[in-house]
Amino acid sequence: MKRILTLFFTLTTLIGMSQQVNLYSFKMKDIDGKTFDFASLKGKKVMIVNTASECGYTHQYKPLQELYVKYKDKNFVIIGFPCNQFGGQEPGTENEIKSFCSKNYGVTFPMMSKVHVRGNDKCEVFKWLTTKSLNGVSGEEVMWNFNKFLIDEKGNLVQHLGSGTEPFDDKILQWIH
Repeated sequence: MKRILTLFFTLTTLIGMSQQVNLYSFKMKDIDGKTFDFASLKGKKVMIVNTASECGYTHQYKPLQELYVKYKDKNFVIIGFPCNQFGGQEPGTENEIKSFCSKNYGVTFPMMSKVHVRGNDKCEVFKWLTTKSLNGVSGEEVMWNFNKFLIDEKGNLVQHLGSGTEPFDDKILQWIH
């Protein structure tokens, strides 16, 4: 009986561990329709942000771009995920979103195709970011545009920050350094 219980707990532990993945497990389409392999980010700190072009937080594109420029040569990258789930604030096509971001904010950090970050149609990356059994850290849902998810150099989720956290917040700067 003791052997059976030991085997059961060992298998349960292994199954639980196998459910946890990291950012490098994913591939998806970028804003240009090309496949983006997140494994290409190995060794970099990554900030994932769900974005929208007609939101009260849209002004954050500017400091996000400034943060990206300042630290991109120091193994840091920002990835934007346009989303239209909050007040219909990202109604455009991928081409319109890309043009808006480039023209108005000079965005050069990678942008993905438009996704869902909540609900049944949530994209795989956001399922991972918001499911504690998958990421091992947090199960917080995205409540609005411009949430920030901090991922370490090994592809593990470190922290989820809400919309009101500005890109140059001390929490973010300390994490980058």
